[in-house]
Amino acid sequence: MLVHGLFGFDRIGVPGARFDYFRGIARHLETLGCHAHAVRLPAAASVPDRARELVAAIDALAHERIDLIAHSLGGLDARYALTHLGLARRVRSLVTVGTPHRGTPLADLALQGPLDRVRRVIAALGVPLEALEWLSTAALATFNAQVIDVPGVRYACVVGGMHRADSPVPLALIPAHTYLRRVAGPNDGLVPVSSQYWGETLAEIEADHFAQIGWRVTARHTFDAPALYAFVVARLGDAPPTVAAVQPTVEAS
Repeated sequence: MLVHGLFGFDRIGVPGARFDYFRGIARHLETLGCHAHAVRLPAAASVPDRARELVAAIDALAHERIDLIAHSLGGLDARYALTHLGLARRVRSLVTVGTPHRGTPLADLALQGPLDRVRRVIAALGVPLEALEWLSTAALATFNAQVIDVPGVRYACVVGGMHRADSPVPLALIPAHTYLRRVAGPNDGLVPVSSQYWGETLAEIEADHFAQIGWRVTARHTFDAPALYAFVVARLGDAPPTVAAVQPTVEAS
């Protein structure tokens, strides 16, 4: 099951087109013989609220045990559900991709710094931003003390960032990437690399936060997200023979 992040969606549609949050990934996995399902959670609700929706979605599936692949905030939702909502009875493994396990200084800045004005404007438009409060470094320190890994569930991660000087940075992420590099080091444009590690590290990739889910928002980006997710599924075991457990080329050029 694919679990989306903050302001995410499983699929949205406009006249004549449909867009997946995990762009082209579920379809690619299905062509390889995998059963792939993208869940829809409240876009910007609190972690407990999103976690409850995740449990309900999984309970509605017929599969006995499933593997979760969660991007960004979705990884925190899954961890909370596993520890506090009994989801471990249905889940064999959790792989987080670009998840801010130790928070992001961007949330600190938005909550306490000059971006607070922007936050108030967004809230005035009716967008619930409870989730943003869960992404601060202080909130995640408390979260990690209270959300303990469940024995019997395999925890793993994919860590993304833009390390190289020639790595293409999406225009929309340049200010955030520059700020994070100054205060927290290498990052994917939204989350510091150091915040993304949790459990076993399956892959360290050269990819921004959008590219990790298949969105190529820079002309020079050639990151192959579907191949990455096929690699992850293969590493989880019990994959169809069409899925090779060989890490693809995952660097931008």
